[in-house]
Amino acid sequence: MLSAAWTLTRSPQVPLMLPERRTGIHRYWTGQKFDPEQAFAQALVDNAKRALQIQHDVERSDAGRAFSNSTAARAWRWLVSHYPLLGSLLMQFELIEDVETCRRMDIPIAAIHPGCGEIYINPVRGLSFEEAKFVIAHEALHAGLCHAGRRQGRDPFLWNVACDFVINNWLVSMNLGAAPAGGLLFDEEIRGWAAEDIYLRLASDLRARRKLSTFRGNACDLLDNDPKKFFSDREEFYRRALLQGLDYHQACGRGELPGGLVEAIRVLTQPPIPWQAPLAEWIRERFPLPLHQRTYARASRRQSATPDIPRPRHVLPEEERVTRTFGVVIDSSGSMDRSDLGKALGAVVGYAQAQAVRQVRLVYCDAAAYDEGYVPIESLAARVTVRGRGGTVLQPAVNLLESRRDFPKTCPILIITDGEFEPDLTIRHDHAFLLAPGGRLPMSTAKPVFRMT
Repeated sequence: MLSAAWTLTRSPQVPLMLPERRTGIHRYWTGQKFDPEQAFAQALVDNAKRALQIQHDVERSDAGRAFSNSTAARAWRWLVSHYPLLGSLLMQFELIEDVETCRRMDIPIAAIHPGCGEIYINPVRGLSFEEAKFVIAHEALHAGLCHAGRRQGRDPFLWNVACDFVINNWLVSMNLGAAPAGGLLFDEEIRGWAAEDIYLRLASDLRARRKLSTFRGNACDLLDNDPKKFFSDREEFYRRALLQGLDYHQACGRGELPGGLVEAIRVLTQPPIPWQAPLAEWIRERFPLPLHQRTYARASRRQSATPDIPRPRHVLPEEERVTRTFGVVIDSSGSMDRSDLGKALGAVVGYAQAQAVRQVRLVYCDAAAYDEGYVPIESLAARVTVRGRGGTVLQPAVNLLESRRDFPKTCPILIITDGEFEPDLTIRHDHAFLLAPGGRLPMSTAKPVFRMT
C-alpha cells in the first residue's frame, strides 16, 4: 500500500513534498520527535490541497479557454491564433460563459466590462461558430477603441448604440464572422462616420431609441459603472494591445483592414491636443497681428533739436482699433465651477494679448444677462466679479450683444459654459463654445467647440 501511495503522489503534475528531515530517525525535529508515518500522511494531505489549488489557479487564469470546447471558447481561440489584430487584446480578458451570471446581469447575447477585464457570452443563445467570432470581436473593439472613456458625459445607451454602428460597419467590411440573428445595428448611409457624429444624429431623434437594441437588448453591452475609476491605467493598456495587434497583423500580411478602423487605432496612439491649442488658433485666425503703417503726421520725440522735421513711426489704423475685439459670454449659473472659469479666462487673456487684442465686450448670463461693457483684456481675469449664479438661459446675452451698435457685426463671440442651456440657442455672429470639463452641448453645431480637460 505504501508503494502504491508513493507512486500516486509522484505524478509529474504534483510531486510529493515531504518535510525536511534531519539525520537520524530518533533526532528531534522542530521540537518534537520525528515520526515517518505521521510525516508521510501530512504530506499526502498537503499535496492534495496543493493539487486542488494549482488546478483552480489554472482554470481561473485561462478562464476555461484552453480546455473548454464550447463554441465561444473555440471562436476565442480562433481569433487569438488567426487574427493578430485582436489576439493580444483578447488575451487581457476573461471569457465568462455562465447562464446564472448572464441571467442576473440581464445579458441575452453578450456584454463586456473593461474595468473588470471580462467578456460575457450567454450560452443559452446558442451562437454558431461564425456568430461567436463576430460577437467576441465586437466586444473586444469596444475596449480597444476606448469607447467607455470617450463617452464624456453623453447618454450611455445612445453612445453605446453609436459605437455599435461604427464597429458593426467595420466587422461587416472585414467579413469577420456572421452577425447574430435577430437584427444588427448596421446602416450603409452612415458608413465611415465617427461615433460622435452618429451620436448627434441619434440624439436629435429620440423616438428612434425605441427601435434600437445592443447585444444586451435595451441596455448597454458596454458595462462601465465608473469609467473614471479604472480607465486611467486600463485604457492605456488596451490601447497599446490593440496597436500591437495592428502592427503584427499588417507585418504578417493577414488581410486588408478598413481604412477607418486603421485610422481610429492610429489616432488613439497620439496624445490628445490640449484645448488651449485650438482656442489659441481660433483667436489667431480672427485677429492676425496688424501690419504696421508709417506716418509723418507727428514729429519724432527722439530728436527734439529738430521738431519741425517730420519722421516716420508705426501706427495702428483707427478701424483696427474699433473692430479688434470680440464678445465673451460667461455662463454664471450655479452649475459652473469657479476654478473652471478661472482657467478659461486665463487662457483667453493670454492668447488675446498675444494677438494685440486690447479689450473685449463682457456679458454674464444665468437667468438674466449682465452687461459689463468693454473690459480691458488685462483685467478680464483679475478684477471681474461674477454676478448671478442662477439658472442658465444664454439667449438674452446673445441678443444683447447682437443688438448693440457699439459691437460690430464682424466681431466674433466666445461662449464659456458647461452646456446646460436651452437647445434652441440662436447666434447670428461668428462664434465658438468653450465647454467646462465633462460638459456637452444640447444641440449639434458646426462651429468650433473647445472642451476643457
